[in-house]
Amino acid sequence: MTLDQSTLDQLWDFHDPAASEAAFRHAIAEAAYDDVERAELTTQLGRAIALQGRYEEADAVLDDVDVGQDPTIAVRVLLERGRVLNSSGHAAMSVPLFEQAAELGEHLGEEFLAADAFHMLALADGGHAESWSRAGIEYASTAHTPRVQRWCVSLHGNLGWHLLDAGVAHRALVEFQLAEQWAVRAGTPAQVAWAREGIEASRTAGA
Repeated sequence: MTLDQSTLDQLWDFHDPAASEAAFRHAIAEAAYDDVERAELTTQLGRAIALQGRYEEADAVLDDVDVGQDPTIAVRVLLERGRVLNSSGHAAMSVPLFEQAAELGEHLGEEFLAADAFHMLALADGGHAESWSRAGIEYASTAHTPRVQRWCVSLHGNLGWHLLDAGVAHRALVEFQLAEQWAVRAGTPAQVAWAREGIEASRTAGA
């Protein structure tokens, strides 16, 4: 069995990827986890390393993950390999990996991972940012858990910034307002504040 997302959430501190790296290394060494769970933890170790700009090392960590143990592990490896490529300046190369992750995640019923893949597609495939965002919102909004629905905050918000950068403040405002609604419903206080920053930026730009 793979891990519940809440277990991974507790180990993550996206404001401090070095601390997250240490947390995942410690967890991987614990006897409490089986081989499949350690493989999943290792994908997140790779992500934490990549967030520190150590892309080759992150790739090497992901190379060591046995994707044959569980199909969910394969989705996570696709996601993390895609993120490494996107963050290291190879966005176009990352798109097929995110597409595979979205397709396989949907097929497996791994709603959180599929929504994550749509979110990354919207970021990496700038020419189709709106269509990927819409697809992700449609998918995440009907998910079975608030944790997955929370992706709607990021998807609406990122689309809002995309539209604001494109000079269509009135459309951006709508997206930020929807992001705020989802943040209140299923998100965090930080996401509520982030959405409201976008609302203010849109109103200022449209004034």
